[in-house]
Amino acid sequence: MKLNVQQRKLRAGIVGGGRGSFIGGVHRIAAELDGQAEVVVGAMSTDPQIAEESAHAWHLQRSYNSFEEMAATEASLPDGIDVVMVTVPNHLHYPVASAFLNHGIHVVCDKPMTLTLEEARKLVTLVEQKKLVFALTHNYTGYPVVRHARHLVQAGALGTIRKVLVEYVQDWLMEPVERTGNKQAVWRADPAKAGMAGAVGDIGTHGANLLEFITGIHIASVCADLTTFVEGRKLDDDANILLRMENGGKGVLTCSQVAAGEENALGIRIYGSKAGLEWHQMEPNTLLFKQPGQPQQVLRTGMPYMSDEARTATRLPAGHPEGFLEAFANIYRMAIADIRRVKAGETPEGGYPTVHDGLRGMQFITSVVESSQRGGIWTAL
Repeated sequence: MKLNVQQRKLRAGIVGGGRGSFIGGVHRIAAELDGQAEVVVGAMSTDPQIAEESAHAWHLQRSYNSFEEMAATEASLPDGIDVVMVTVPNHLHYPVASAFLNHGIHVVCDKPMTLTLEEARKLVTLVEQKKLVFALTHNYTGYPVVRHARHLVQAGALGTIRKVLVEYVQDWLMEPVERTGNKQAVWRADPAKAGMAGAVGDIGTHGANLLEFITGIHIASVCADLTTFVEGRKLDDDANILLRMENGGKGVLTCSQVAAGEENALGIRIYGSKAGLEWHQMEPNTLLFKQPGQPQQVLRTGMPYMSDEARTATRLPAGHPEGFLEAFANIYRMAIADIRRVKAGETPEGGYPTVHDGLRGMQFITSVVESSQRGGIWTAL
């Protein structure tokens, strides 16, 4: 008996993610964690041998030598894929995503969404025309306490947002590892593959997205100072950015991939007219809530006082750490639920980063680079 889409796991395909990839395996775990989807096909490398070997290692049903072939073939099969995972370098995001969208296949894509702002605008138009689900893996929005932080802001617990401080610092590019063959560094240091920004595109966009997700307020303009500390590197590895928010609030966003001794230190502090909050990705299950003249509250994932949205994003009892993979999987869980709704002719509910967030990310990158190149002048998004 053939099962309809509401009765079976979604069939997923992956482009990229072959041997030596970090993020490909993360996408697969995230997609399959809740038993709602299974990765069954892939075009995992432009090298046919690596593509075949990678697909064999994952026990995929079908392997393709190109994403174009995969999109066309899967769209024609009765058991073709429902959704594709785009895990290739930035310069391929638009051609891959658009190929599958044009064949009626839903998309989950890595960030930043495209190589250029023009591509981002074209992708927004295509997604709206096709009426398909497009999810962007700004996975930090999937943490339960991040969801609770947004709830607190929406409920007015912080009052009017006045100041936001965002920091995302690492040290993995302190040395020119892109010249030693490091696969993850090679393409990130190449403007033709990464785009116009280095650290800003890779991690700064996460900080900007997290800020807008929690506060619900757009960044209006930026004043940026980008630096390339490693001699000979073509893209920025450090950024210091002043922010003006649409509500009149102010902020600072700093990101660096040459911060000695740092691992993956993403953190955010938000201050309103009533209270403030603080969250750090390396301690992801803890949210600090601060009120003037009061002891700060330590809010924890899985506790009964958390919001409904936070509890929905929580899988384990309190005290059991939930981290990066679970947050990533929350993006997939929501996107998969919407794919089922769309296939049933229903309205998607969202709750995850979409193509519109991807456009915001590309507007942020473009404005930051322009501001820095023009001597740090204020530049609108």
